[in-house]
Amino acid sequence: MNTITLNNLHFYAYHGVHEEEAIVGGNFEVSILVDFISSKEIADLRDTINYVAIYDIVKKQFAIPEKLLEVLAQNLAFLIYKLDNRIKRINISIQKLNAPIANFEGNVGICFTKEF
Repeated sequence: MNTITLNNLHFYAYHGVHEEEAIVGGNFEVSILVDFISSKEIADLRDTINYVAIYDIVKKQFAIPEKLLEVLAQNLAFLIYKLDNRIKRINISIQKLNAPIANFEGNVGICFTKEF
């Protein structure tokens, strides 16, 4: 099994259940692991999963506001899987870096894993 990783991607987006999040937005950090099986030795881009295509999907989806990060992660997993049927597992971590919680330091987030 092979793994493609995209780590610590940063986006400014408008995700969240609070009205202020949809207006002001916030900073997010995303990491994605995509496990896939290659039937032969990897010698060409066609033998692997193109991480640029994965990044393009993530960037596009982050531009579409979602109330719940869980929904965003599920949508991302589905769209990434559509790239290539060799994908066997996708793990997505999304951190909200500035959570709208009074007197809170740190970040909050979700992790989502989907096996195919």
